Amino acid sequence: MTREFQQVGVIGLGTMGAGIAEVFARNGLSVVGIEVDDTAVASGRSHLENSTGRAVARGKLSEHEQQALLERVSYSTDLNALADVDLVVEAVPEHLELKRRIFTQLDKICKPEAILATNTSSLSVTEIAVATGRPGKVVGLHFFNPAPVMKLVEVIRSVVTEQDVVEDVETFAQKLGKVDVTIGDRAGFIANALLFGYLNHAASLYETRYASREDIDAAMKLGCGLPMGPLALLDLIGLDTAYEILDTMYKQSRDRLHAPQPIFKQMMTAGLLGRKSGRGFYSYDAEGSPNVVPDALTPAAGDGATGARPVSTVGVVGSGTMATGIIEVFAKAGYDVVFVARSPEKIAKTTAAVTRSLEKGVQRGKLTEADRDATLSRIKGTAKLDDLAGVELVVEAVVEDLSVKQALFSNLDDICAPGAVLATTTSSLPVIECAAATSRPAEVIGMHFFNPAAIMALVEVVSTVATAGDVEATVLEVARKIGKHAVRCGDRAGFIVNALLFPYLNDAVKMLEAHYASADDIDSAMKVGCGYPMGPFELLDVVGNDVSLAIERELYLEFREPGFAPAPLLEHLVTAGRLGRKTGKGFRDYS
Repeated sequence: MTREFQQVGVIGLGTMGAGIAEVFARNGLSVVGIEVDDTAVASGRSHLENSTGRAVARGKLSEHEQQALLERVSYSTDLNALADVDLVVEAVPEHLELKRRIFTQLDKICKPEAILATNTSSLSVTEIAVATGRPGKVVGLHFFNPAPVMKLVEVIRSVVTEQDVVEDVETFAQKLGKVDVTIGDRAGFIANALLFGYLNHAASLYETRYASREDIDAAMKLGCGLPMGPLALLDLIGLDTAYEILDTMYKQSRDRLHAPQPIFKQMMTAGLLGRKSGRGFYSYDAEGSPNVVPDALTPAAGDGATGARPVSTVGVVGSGTMATGIIEVFAKAGYDVVFVARSPEKIAKTTAAVTRSLEKGVQRGKLTEADRDATLSRIKGTAKLDDLAGVELVVEAVVEDLSVKQALFSNLDDICAPGAVLATTTSSLPVIECAAATSRPAEVIGMHFFNPAAIMALVEVVSTVATAGDVEATVLEVARKIGKHAVRCGDRAGFIVNALLFPYLNDAVKMLEAHYASADDIDSAMKVGCGYPMGPFELLDVVGNDVSLAIERELYLEFREPGFAPAPLLEHLVTAGRLGRKTGKGFRDYS
């Protein structure tokens, strides 16, 4: 029979604890809030009053409902006030010994059948549980901030947590209107284990000056549809909090990908903790403010585009989905486009695809018929590479095979006039390998579009050690004219987006492989808990497991980081032909 929770306790009424107390009170529960002293109690009460006041102002709560909610919460500085509660949720700072002391006291105070829960985001639930004489009734109940808004709750069972306790807490979470995912007691649980490895990697890209903070954040927002860039998110979380979570995860997992990057400790020592201190990776107009203000690292408008070469005619080599989108983007922006396909049939097919896409724009009112016709008039298809002799910029979008690309660049070197910029839209291969196939490596650059090119706003501009400054400036200016947001980075496997995205996807596969959580729970955790548009397994099946495996192999070969080695499960799925949606079977089956 499922336990009924009527009276609950919350220990710690900071932002997180006050939010949890509000969730309970909103659902008609009687709440006992505990803090260390009267000042902290007053602060907790203020948190609750301000949060519910904002809900009233937005019409989400009536004044009568707010008053009834606030009356359901009582306050105390004495843990003995929790003697009769059915469930206690501890939400004090992330210090293991502090939590263990509290649970030892709770064990003596609370009735034997009461469930003791910790809201820890990274510490071992087992280590907290064994500080009591009832470890079977101790569970993790990890809410996300802000608790009244965020729908995800992670339920963490230790190896000794009683099954009926887990089931009762799951049912309770659902009654609160939350999406619950249940997992074993492993560092970081689901969301933090996947999120903080990614955030740590982003900090390392910034620390090594591989890309600017603005470009790293823009790349992940525009390239992956994430609600915030990783460095802005670290500022929101707090660099000291991020360091503690990473350090705890590393001590448990010994995974180097969780070892906090040195920049965290350096910034903490300097007092640069993020929004709460007014400075972190970015500068803010006040402590606790979300408003970013310019500082010494803020790039000037148009920075990097000085000295661009003139470009009026663009060549595109390829006839696949990516090439088709790139042709459309350039022609719509007013460039004359010469595209090269292998046969008259492919030329006709590519032209038809561009025409269909433009026609959709007309039907949706995004394009006039005159614009459509003018765009089509600027496009010319050919089967001869020699027809690119007069273009000022060539964008190669052929198959991701280095030998094919090298042969093509060798030919372009012979055909194109001196001064023409040669660009590759490779997503993972070394741009310098293409450049080395020419006698003009200074004029070769990466211009990585995202699929679908006609819609996605991001372009990664990849300069090699040989790329000339005016060549980079040319591509930055062209990207601006075609309405794309360009981010600059060096010529390393994965550039920015794939370098950050695919280790995260690989970590998710390893988590599934270890039977730590189901694909559905992992996907739910990242979508509901972190605001990702797709869960990792949804995304892998869309991208294609074969494509993902190829990118992960490139990353591993470049960096030789053990944590980047593709998960065996991904290798096995590809071997079995389970490539994702395109084959009807991947991590899931599709009808």
